[in-house]
Amino acid sequence: MIVRIMGEGQVRLSDSHLPELNNLDDELLAEMEGGDGPGFRRTLTALLAEVRGRGTPLPDDALEPSDLILPSPDATLEEVRELLSDDGLIPG
Repeated sequence: MIVRIMGEGQVRLSDSHLPELNNLDDELLAEMEGGDGPGFRRTLTALLAEVRGRGTPLPDDALEPSDLILPSPDATLEEVRELLSDDGLIPG
């Protein structure tokens, strides 16, 4: 799967990492619903670090369609709320 981190670029990530990412996504959603700003920031940072650490960066000039789009590391709670679906940022 191709994942885009807004403002950073794209990485290729194996679907086998989705369960780990979904756990972080669930935490992020709970923190957002509870208005936990520090928890939200910590979990968003962890989620993006997992994607970066487990993914393989695509070249900057690659224009692959993204299967998943994640917010930038400095996104606010309100900006991330706009990106959410019923399942959070990561479907499943």
